[in-house]
Formats: sequence, C-alpha cells, structure tokens
Amino acid sequence: MFTQLLATHFVHVALIAGAVVALLAGVLGPIVVARNSAFAVHGIAELGLTGAAGGLLIGLDATTGALLGSLMVGVLLGILGLRGRDRDTATGALLAAGLGLGVLFLSRLHTYATTGFGLLFGSITTVSDAQLHRLVVVTAVVAMILAAIWRPLWFASVDPDSAAARGVPIRALAVAFPMLLAAAVAVTIQVTGVLLILTLIVTPAATAQRLTARPGRAVAASVALALMATLGGILASLEWDAPTSFYIATLSFAGYATTRAADACRRRRPAVE
Repeated sequence: MFTQLLATHFVHVALIAGAVVALLAGVLGPIVVARNSAFAVHGIAELGLTGAAGGLLIGLDATTGALLGSLMVGVLLGILGLRGRDRDTATGALLAAGLGLGVLFLSRLHTYATTGFGLLFGSITTVSDAQLHRLVVVTAVVAMILAAIWRPLWFASVDPDSAAARGVPIRALAVAFPMLLAAAVAVTIQVTGVLLILTLIVTPAATAQRLTARPGRAVAASVALALMATLGGILASLEWDAPTSFYIATLSFAGYATTRAADACRRRRPAVE
C-alpha cells in the first residue's frame, strides 16, 4: 500500500509542496527567533484563517485568501513598528478582532466543518497543481527579497540599536519583514494548518539555535530540520492513519526536545565530575 501511494501524483505534489514550504520556513525561522516574533507568527497565521474564510466566501481559493489576509496583517504590524510588549499587545488586539470576523465568515460557508478543519490543521495531500505553482512563485519572490536584505535584516534583528546607529533602515525593515513573514505563513497554512504553524517556522529554528551560534549554520540546520519533519510527516501519514500535521509537529518537537535534553546532560557533567 505504501509503495503504491508513493507512485501517485498527489503524493508527488504533496512532497514537492512540503519541501518548498520547509525551505521557506527554515530560512525565515532563525530571524523570527532572533526578533522574538513567535507570537507575531501565531497572530498572522490565525488572521490568515480569516482571510482564507473570507476568500472562500467571495469565490477565491483558501490559499489566495490566506495570502491576502496575512499580508494585510503583516503590513499593519510592520507600520506600527512596535517592539516587545507593545508589539505583543497590538498583535493580541488584532488577533481577537480578526478571529471574530473569521468565525463569521466560516459560519456563512456551507462546508463549515470540513473547511474549518482543513484550515485549522492543514491538508498537504490535497494541494493541487495550481496551488503548487502559486506556492513556488510566492516562495521564489520571498526568497529573492530575503536574499537582497539578508545582511541588514539579520543585523537589525540581533542588535537593532547598533544597526540604527550605523544607518541601517530599521523602519523599512520593520515593515518589510512582517510582509515576508505573512507570505510564508499563508503558504505554510496549507501544510500545517493555522494551529500548528509554529511547528515549521519556529521549532526547527529554535532547535538549530541550540546546535550552533553561527547564523549561516543555524539557517542550514533550520532548513534541514524543517525538511526532515515535513517530508517525514508526509511519508509517515501514508503508512499510518493519522493527520500529516500531527506527524510533522511530532517530528519537529522531537528534535527540539532531544537538543534540550542533550544540553541538560552537558550542563550536569562538570558538576558530577
């Protein structure tokens, strides 16, 4: 059964889509961790649910709606340009208002239960060729922009005060990054769903941060971990009957838990000796 499924077109599309999303999430993740923006990712994802439901309501597909909704939120968060507690407070306020609107949109859909479940928990095996094409285009655009602004963006993320003193356009980057993040979140929703978005954007990056302090190696490790979790989760769901997003989340967290345990063991050794 497993080998038969591997030969089907929808599995090939799912694996390609998963690899593309993992690559994008793995590259953005270390910057999200450096900027302490995990809650912003969660907020953009849940408001992407509102955009997806609204898109379906007016005849668009869920991915396009999620992309438009996430981009609107990303632009707003970037324009506000808040840091720390103020940013989290603003994100929480937007999240509350947007989710209420999302519930209204979902209640107007005839396929309320099915649509809601797919948006919340993802459905990578139902990605169509058209959605895959859109996913590749969005990823390519985000990757090109990210490559152009990577050095100043990383500098502004790890040491914003020094970056500002050296003339780095902090304000412009504060607007650009949430928009890139919103695009990544919108396409990742198709794989993990809204509720498990952090499992690809944050968890691999957090694991990579424990493996190395060098930015380049951290990005490479984050991408590798995201790829292993995504592709492993898709393959596991073909063999064992459980949602793909469950396996992706489990594999991703297993890597993080392993590095935490290894760190704890290393800290105890000197005390024992």
